[in-house]
Amino acid sequence: MINSDPQQVWQNDRATRPSVAFIVLAFVLLIGVAFGAAALFGSIGVPVAMFVVISATALRGLILTYPHSVLGSCNSVTLARAAMISVLAGAVLEPGAAPWIVFVIASVAFAMDGLDGWLARRSGLSSAFGARFDMETDAVLGALLALILLSSGRAGPEVLVLGFTRYVFVAASIVIPKLGGALPESFRRKAVCVVQIAALIILLCPLTPAALLWPISVSAALLLLWSFAIDIRWLFRARK
Repeated sequence: MINSDPQQVWQNDRATRPSVAFIVLAFVLLIGVAFGAAALFGSIGVPVAMFVVISATALRGLILTYPHSVLGSCNSVTLARAAMISVLAGAVLEPGAAPWIVFVIASVAFAMDGLDGWLARRSGLSSAFGARFDMETDAVLGALLALILLSSGRAGPEVLVLGFTRYVFVAASIVIPKLGGALPESFRRKAVCVVQIAALIILLCPLTPAALLWPISVSAALLLLWSFAIDIRWLFRARK
């Protein structure tokens, strides 16, 4: 029997429209990722695979949790940032290729970080999906920049703290349930995240003196670990 309930039809359309817009935009950006990676690094495999994984994961979250009937420019900006970050994945395998272009792409992706949130608030399209999509995009950017710096020799293993502490925390929360609780909003956490990515981009800049690379890397890593220590302490106390 065909469902002719107007309310149900409207709800299905409400859920479908942003998903279709997301898929179309992701396909267009995928072409851009392939061309950009081929031009810069001569290989498209890793960047394309990364963007496909990011897009598929985000699409699943969009379908399951997104409450609005339009995708919005806010989520489009985040997806565009994910595409730029995916292009950077090629620099992990070719660390000496186009250092200035890698630096510029990373800087633009970082500078656009606040734009998606501002657009979401201005258009009334704020959502838990959008916030999570933005946060995970930042996490991927940090991890990739850390790997690029390590593979290029501009930073030592300490830079991995800046790129992978959050992933270690998430993995630990699976083993230690107390770490899986919800954290309250924190300006300190957001500020440290900005410092974390900014430090990675400064390390990536070809003009940064070699003598400053280690102090910047270690200082930012210690600051990040301090912030995580505060959150871990709060989670353990909250469970008690």
